[in-house]
Amino acid sequence: MRRKLPSTAALAAFEAAARHQSFTRAAEELALTQSAVCRQVAALEAFVGLPLFRRTRRGVQLTEAGAAYSRRVRARLEEVERDALELISNGAAGGVLELGVLPTFATQWLLPRLQDYLQRHPGVTVNFTPRTRPFLFEETELDAAIYAGEAGWPGTEAAFLLPETLIAVASPALRQQALEAAGGELGAEALLRLPRLQISTRPRLWRQWFDAQGIESPQAMAGMRMELFSMVAQAAAQGLGVGLIPRFLVERELASGSLVQLLPVELPSDRSYWFIVPQRKANQPLVSGFREWLVAQARPETGAQEG
Repeated sequence: MRRKLPSTAALAAFEAAARHQSFTRAAEELALTQSAVCRQVAALEAFVGLPLFRRTRRGVQLTEAGAAYSRRVRARLEEVERDALELISNGAAGGVLELGVLPTFATQWLLPRLQDYLQRHPGVTVNFTPRTRPFLFEETELDAAIYAGEAGWPGTEAAFLLPETLIAVASPALRQQALEAAGGELGAEALLRLPRLQISTRPRLWRQWFDAQGIESPQAMAGMRMELFSMVAQAAAQGLGVGLIPRFLVERELASGSLVQLLPVELPSDRSYWFIVPQRKANQPLVSGFREWLVAQARPETGAQEG
């Protein structure tokens, strides 16, 4: 059966013209003549049976159908380009693992350990895509993901990695200011008087921390809001406030002294870190091998976490 597929040349011309809103600039990008781009777009419009552009005195504008189609075409062409680049760069090598990651976890915990995996599996390429919220694997090209939360995603298998324990950290200078203001002895209530840094995806963390200390905190959710723990850690190191951050995400900063733990108090979180795999890929050698390595790295005896 012959497939109902438009030509890739027409799709490329349409995508460029849609992105630039100009046949002339599309022609310059594709090293074609303007008339050639016009012919390709006209052929595509005839193929789909709908006008994709409106011709105006000032040039061309996408129709509503054209705008929606251009977004889909752009996404598909980017996927084809990425697949081709991977094939060119890897050939018959060990393969490519597409991994969804929490950005701070990847930067602070996974990347410092990844060289060990790559040395054990020469030829394998691991690509990272940031994912801070739940998603559907069917809508992505991801093979697996590292996620903080609950493991019960429908149609997936999960491997436990790490529990989460949160600590209050700040710059040494801010800690010294707090000590002086408190008369030399820093208690949990002193943090009510300090600027607090909030993680926007988990806005109730500070309230949970104060509740665990038995302290009323009507203003616990006030303060600068940031998307990532890495942003909170950097802001805390710059003296902008106190951050409430998982310990294993700031071990290097604590060791270097750019951050200090304000109190010997730790808050066990209701979240854990998991390696999530869609069931259809759970037994693929590349995925299962990476899972085994990752779980081993997260075991306490490997030094993956402390406390």
